Amino acid sequence: MSEIDLSPLFTPHTIRSLTLPGRFVVPGMQRAMCEDGSPLPSLAQYYRRRVEGGFGLIISESTAIDHESATRQPAAAWIRRDTAESWRHCVKEVKSAGGHLLLQLWHEGAMRAAEGDDAWSTYPTISPSGLTQKGKVNGRAATTEDLCSLREAYVRSALLAQEIGFSGVEIHAAHGYLLDQFLWAETNLRADGYGGPDIQDRARFPAEVVAAVRAAVRHDFIISFRLSQWKTTDFEASIVRSPDELELLLALIRNAGADIFNISTRRFDRPEWSGDLSLAGWAKKFTDATVMAVGGVGIKGDITDMLLGRESSPRLMASLMAVRRRFLAGEFDLLAIGRSSIADADFATKIRQSRFDEIRPFSLALLKEHMDSWGSTSERKDAVIADDTTP
Repeated sequence: MSEIDLSPLFTPHTIRSLTLPGRFVVPGMQRAMCEDGSPLPSLAQYYRRRVEGGFGLIISESTAIDHESATRQPAAAWIRRDTAESWRHCVKEVKSAGGHLLLQLWHEGAMRAAEGDDAWSTYPTISPSGLTQKGKVNGRAATTEDLCSLREAYVRSALLAQEIGFSGVEIHAAHGYLLDQFLWAETNLRADGYGGPDIQDRARFPAEVVAAVRAAVRHDFIISFRLSQWKTTDFEASIVRSPDELELLLALIRNAGADIFNISTRRFDRPEWSGDLSLAGWAKKFTDATVMAVGGVGIKGDITDMLLGRESSPRLMASLMAVRRRFLAGEFDLLAIGRSSIADADFATKIRQSRFDEIRPFSLALLKEHMDSWGSTSERKDAVIADDTTP
């Protein structure tokens, strides 16, 4: 392969008091390495290995907040007192390798399983309006008391993450989960000031969550906010329909205390609205916060191929050329590498050293091979392969 100068992506970037040595990040993805909500030692080693491979920042699995309604997935990670020691081991491994770890705080909302016999089955599924999408009911609408309880759970979870030693948290408000259900007009029909046609009302509860976390944690504790247009239930969905709506949404969340906007797209280089700007590029135009781009770097297809079980051939050099062009144009500050970091832990180092021919491409067969080596059960393999958080 011909060489391409990607040295600009290996310049430092500072967020509050944390300085990253480069711009490559491992985003939140499900790796099926948890038992009873606790990460296994293999997950700590997995994170460490990516830091050794050149990634300065790792974002954890989607981790259920300390609230009984958060999820019923048996293989899900949780942040609770009884899982703290296992998470502390993950932080220790990442930091000893020279990296930083953010804990992704997650609640499924109406996406939570509706039926089953498990430890959480007696707790209700709650969301803004009891909808997974228009006309599809699951659970019930959250009461005012529920909203207070949820805010407190996000704060409690963030404070525990801070106590454990995480460098910050990422508040998951993408892909059709709870906070995204507030942002999406199709799933938020509330008439109490927390929903309806105005993005400012729909963003009120997510902004309150960010503000409550910001008020509780240390000044140097980072808050990332994961945002997407698309949902697992609707790839063509939009929470904001114009640049003006995006600008308003970002301002609300930034003013609440977010430091990073993780702009999750199916393809990082796909233009949004008119012109050539990606969604991350539009975000960077409107905010002084750090903007992270993600979506299919090194992969020919997009997340749809993954979710539908279609193989995606590598398109490494074409995507790297787009990365360089858009980074130099100022469209993003950080670049998250999902499936390509699963395939090759040394992806970032090989990019830095221009060892493009040595990069191992992603495939579903490779993912299944990795899960065999992780000791994942069939149930966990199915969860990972179907999971929307694999960019």
